[in-house]
Amino acid sequence: MSYPDPARNGTGVSAIHYPDLNFSYTITVKPEGKSFRVIVDLDKPVPNDWVGRVGFNMELFPGNIFGKSWYLGEQTGIFHQQLNGPMMKDAQGEYQVEPMASGKRLTIAPESDQHRMTIEAIRGGDVQLVDGRAHYNNGWFVVRSLVKAGASKGAIEWHVTPNVIPNWKHGPVVQVSQVGYHPNQEKVAIVERDRNDKNKLPVTLYRLSENGTHEKVKELAPKNWGDFLRYDYAQFDFSDVKRPGMYKIKCGTYETEPFQISASVYKRDVWQQTLEYFLPAQMCHVRVNDRERVWHGECHMDDGRMAPLNHTHLDGYVQGPSTLCKYKTGDQIPGFTKGGWHDAGDYDMRIESQSGTCYGLAQAYELFNVQYDNTTIDQANNIVEIHRPDGKPDMLQQIEHGALYVVGGYLGLGRLYRGVVEPTQRQYTLLGDPAHITDNISYNSAVLKDSTPIGYRNSPDDRWVFTEDNPARELGVAADLAATYRVLKGFNDTLANHCLKIAEAMWNNTK
Repeated sequence: MSYPDPARNGTGVSAIHYPDLNFSYTITVKPEGKSFRVIVDLDKPVPNDWVGRVGFNMELFPGNIFGKSWYLGEQTGIFHQQLNGPMMKDAQGEYQVEPMASGKRLTIAPESDQHRMTIEAIRGGDVQLVDGRAHYNNGWFVVRSLVKAGASKGAIEWHVTPNVIPNWKHGPVVQVSQVGYHPNQEKVAIVERDRNDKNKLPVTLYRLSENGTHEKVKELAPKNWGDFLRYDYAQFDFSDVKRPGMYKIKCGTYETEPFQISASVYKRDVWQQTLEYFLPAQMCHVRVNDRERVWHGECHMDDGRMAPLNHTHLDGYVQGPSTLCKYKTGDQIPGFTKGGWHDAGDYDMRIESQSGTCYGLAQAYELFNVQYDNTTIDQANNIVEIHRPDGKPDMLQQIEHGALYVVGGYLGLGRLYRGVVEPTQRQYTLLGDPAHITDNISYNSAVLKDSTPIGYRNSPDDRWVFTEDNPARELGVAADLAATYRVLKGFNDTLANHCLKIAEAMWNNTK
């Protein structure tokens, strides 16, 4: 393997910008009885100024070991659920967390037969136990050894001994519909089993009575489906069971959560949550209230500035050698401070996500005339109130919210945008209220200084607007807007007409 990785060095989605260091290495794993050895060979010693910085890491998933103990040399401790200091600055001026401990031999979770493992340093630096959450909130615990000066072949060697439970097998798991089943629909539960378990247990369906007893309804050996990855799968078909009520399925010691069979199974608590919670919580440029709770404050009211030329963003957006419009890099573009939804998992606004969501909702509204109303959406004041009906169909209001962003961006830019995204990694990876990603003050480079750090008021923290020349995507958005026009007509005629005109313009420009 090579450092840096040529496939990710400054290119593509989530590009890594490696430091000026180049070498190749080989990692060899050798079985040895109930243990194995991990050996790291380098093609050459690391430069002197990188000694103490280059090492071999193995990460431990924290969810499995929170609250469990460890021994490292003469030191002991607990795997804590939160990052604890102390932090320090290294010789390069970067913040690092002090290792939890260092020594020759690490024992992980000695109290747990299922998790116990030892790692012993044979060659290279001592074993260090480091909390990887020091740099990123989603980091793992890290076991690390540093490469010593002058080392190449056998630069690192570990002797690793996991505790093995003889003849251990994964217990069966049964997957059912959490929603439940209509009496007349097909009902098939999926059984996941350890492929090494030859004792294929029967599966039993129970009906739960009001007095707490369990009535056995059906028991049989599930039908074998086949292997997938590490497991063997089977199907338990109970389609013939039509009596309404609450049920659960048991296989060995595993029991599912209760589920229902009911003719009204889809009338509540199924698709409605998408309208009641998911879409409102993802709405941008508004404050979203839910009784005493605030899902997030009014956000991104400084959208957006024209993206830099010849730039690849960490999320994969690419701005070419031209802005493809009248605006120059850094210019504030009108029309991007109303409507739209945050992308799931982050806060960027991809054009296909916005228009495509409008299209899907428009189809649902046309097919089923969904009049469900449980949310107040006040576009004039940028306020959303969950669980407060306002007399308007939520589905139409959500379509309107998405269309406002697509149309506003098109009118402000004079063409379709590609995406709108935070300029820096710290903004992009925010775990908190998106109202604090930017200062919500439109940046003016003629008045303010570019040197103001991101995170301070009046800094250039506004999201960047990217454009592209992509006829196929434009035609897709045109189709989305045409469908949006049909359902918004009579609800918001001005916005509907904009949707139609823009759809026709893009069709005529690209056909």
